[in-house]
Amino acid sequence: MVGLVGLLILSLAIGVVIGSVGLSLGEVFAAVGARLHLVDGVDPATRHIVVNLRMPRVVTASAVGAGLAVAGAVLQSLTGNVLADPYLLGMSSGASVGAVVVLTTSLGSAATVGMGAVSTAAFIGALGALALVFAIATTRSGALLPNRLILAGVAVAQGGAAITSAIVYFGDRDAAATVLRWTLGSVAGARWPSTILVAVTVTAVLAVVWLYARTLDAFAFGDRAASSLGVPVVATRWVLYLVVSLCTAVLVAQTGIIGFVGLVIPHIARAIVGPLHRRLLPATALIGAVLLVWTDILARTVLPGRELPLGLVTAIVGVPVFVWILRSHGAAA
Repeated sequence: MVGLVGLLILSLAIGVVIGSVGLSLGEVFAAVGARLHLVDGVDPATRHIVVNLRMPRVVTASAVGAGLAVAGAVLQSLTGNVLADPYLLGMSSGASVGAVVVLTTSLGSAATVGMGAVSTAAFIGALGALALVFAIATTRSGALLPNRLILAGVAVAQGGAAITSAIVYFGDRDAAATVLRWTLGSVAGARWPSTILVAVTVTAVLAVVWLYARTLDAFAFGDRAASSLGVPVVATRWVLYLVVSLCTAVLVAQTGIIGFVGLVIPHIARAIVGPLHRRLLPATALIGAVLLVWTDILARTVLPGRELPLGLVTAIVGVPVFVWILRSHGAAA
């Protein structure tokens, strides 16, 4: 854990230093000192780049990586499905519908409409999809069965994808490129207000799931075993599903859709620290944070003058790991 914390701090520092405008650590510290009114004579442009552009960007990337990874770990434990991820419940499709409505209709035609409107619409869409999934998956007794929840999430995701495609096809063609960029994910537009929202949300979610760490251990043996150990299975599922779902909705609304983080990071963390959630959850959060910070660094530096979407980079890294997960679990079976 100490090594992962140190690696995260180093990654954050490198993320602030590296960019289209090269900076040194001394310039970064000076810019931060100037912002705190401790240092004078710092170039205003350098101060703006460090404090207002790069710092919120790397902090947002680390928080989003941690939040998606932990959400994936919790969902994999609750559903007993090693391939579960934060977008399992159809929220990505719901968020896409909300964002696309703003980007391709008169709501997004005015220049005054910015990412705040897109984020709000995406959040509303994600919550709408989540409510629909829960309505479909909930039994008459009020239970949330994992298999039924997964199927409901797949159905809602496919429906949302169809609606998104129809809106783009019949809507403003010039907005198609904007829609594509949003659906591939980015933290380029991160600023301190949105960064604080993301950081507070992820911190609160980590605190809640940490309290349920031992309960999540019990789910590894199945619902009956968990119930025999005194775990309120139905209530626990509702609480944790809602917590990680709301977290995912906030993250998707702010950064777009960034795939594979919640799917592969929990498996990497289990290989390092084991399955017990007291160690697994913080390790997953730290590894996810480090991964997404470095993903963002690669996205904005690998091609001179161009920035790759985060979802593209995570897919390039995540697909081979996904294949490894399938093969390793297939061999175990």
